[in-house]
Amino acid sequence: MKAPKNFIYIAYNKPVGIICTTEKIEGNIIDAINYPERILPVGRLDKASEGLILMTNDGAIMNKITHPDFEHEKEYVVTLNLPLRTQFVKAVAEGMDIGIGITDPCVITPESGSRRIFRIILKQGINRQIRRMCNVFGYQVLKLQRVRIMNINLGKLKVGEWRHLTEEEKTELFASFAKH
Repeated sequence: MKAPKNFIYIAYNKPVGIICTTEKIEGNIIDAINYPERILPVGRLDKASEGLILMTNDGAIMNKITHPDFEHEKEYVVTLNLPLRTQFVKAVAEGMDIGIGITDPCVITPESGSRRIFRIILKQGINRQIRRMCNVFGYQVLKLQRVRIMNINLGKLKVGEWRHLTEEEKTELFASFAKH
């Protein structure tokens, strides 16, 4: 399945402080990107988080990426105020109660060389899920950065910059939807 020619697909490295909304308020993502055509964010990253967010004018793709039934992977790098504890890693990996429900099991990997940084891969999209999981164990999230959505990686894209998806990224993205 090929991407239609007239659709726009953008990877944006959202800075902290930008709000994932189309509302005409200060600090919105639409003004931050300032793209000449109408595009919308695919999903959300909270104001205090940074990293990869996709932007498009393709509503069908937006739904396929964000709908929880598809269970697409989103990967984050998280920095905490305190060292990781084994109980936290185990609870996150198995799924845990965050006060508004039980999270699905996640892949969590401590970063080598750091006691306070870990990578986590989610397939679920509970609002502020990572922050809520950390709060249950008394952690404060100092930095939360999304580095991957499905096959699309943030790579070396600088904070505040955006780029069009490559043909290879689009081909792989559309192929993943053909399986569902």
